[in-house]
Amino acid sequence: MSQSSELSLEQKFSLRSFETQVQHMSREQAQEFLVKLYEQMLVRETMYREFLKHEWGIAPQGSL
Repeated sequence: MSQSSELSLEQKFSLRSFETQVQHMSREQAQEFLVKLYEQMLVRETMYREFLKHEWGIAPQGSL
C-alpha cells in the first residue's frame, strides 16, 4: 500500500473498533449489516460522482 493510501492512526483505531463490533454480531446480523453498508457505499459513490460532475462543470444545469 502506498504511503498516500495508508490509514491514519485514528482510522486504524476506528477499523479495530468496527472489527470488534462485527465479531459480536450473529451471522444474520452481520449479513444484514453488510448489505446496508454496501448500500451506503453506493450512495456515497453516487454523491461523489455528482459532486465531481458539478465541480468540473459537466453536470446538467440545475443539478446538485
